[in-house]
Amino acid sequence: MTPDAIAHAFRAACHAELDALKAGNVHRFSAGHGMEVAHFERAADAAAAPLAAPGERVGRRIETAVAASLAATGLNTNLGILLLCAPLAAAAERPGTLRPNLDAVLASLDLADAEDAFRAIAAASPGGLGRHATHDVAAPARIGLREAMADAAGRDRIARQYVSGFDDVFKIGLARYSGLEDAEPEARTEAVHLAFMAAFPDSHIARKFGEAVAEQVRAEATMVAARTDFRARADERRAPLHAFDASLKARGLNPGTSADLTVATLFVARLTA
Repeated sequence: MTPDAIAHAFRAACHAELDALKAGNVHRFSAGHGMEVAHFERAADAAAAPLAAPGERVGRRIETAVAASLAATGLNTNLGILLLCAPLAAAAERPGTLRPNLDAVLASLDLADAEDAFRAIAAASPGGLGRHATHDVAAPARIGLREAMADAAGRDRIARQYVSGFDDVFKIGLARYSGLEDAEPEARTEAVHLAFMAAFPDSHIARKFGEAVAEQVRAEATMVAARTDFRARADERRAPLHAFDASLKARGLNPGTSADLTVATLFVARLTA
């Protein structure tokens, strides 16, 4: 794919994610956590070109895209999205099939990628992410980016994608998205987001509130998913989602990792269409 096509697919994925009622996250039906839809739109538009820069290494894509997003919004709106989408963008510019290309991209990550990504993570200053006794982003990188992600994979679902070949994105997200071809676009996105929320405790919630709270939210998401008909008309479909969204926001709970994985899924769907 050309850089312009990759950038367009990224922007489209980010904007489509905002059109869906993703419980607990920012979307067109409700702001939250001190952020609004416009922040995410500006961040996506600013990050698209550096993310799709032809021939750039993954770490450099992450660092320049995060810098562009921060300059546009002054907020950390999309660090997780960029950590996920940078390897996908690098894979998409190669000839051939996306997933084998992604495996090759992940296998090639090195110390320089880690140094660039660490600077990006430190600049975005996410709560608790990257702060660890073994490999702290505030200190110089000592190992490659994939090895650093492997060290964090047990406690961070985004890091886990780097060592699993993006299994969650392909086997949970894309599988759910592809299984709802007859549903409205927003419904497909809502189903993907809820599938991630129900599949595992959200890493962002776990970092801020602990594993027990994250597991409780996962259990709640499972129940909401069971009573949501994603092929129903919008008002009927969204009734349980609105209630779950209000409940999560009233408790200050933001399933940010599930939202980031949702964007990555939409990006993959566009890259492979």
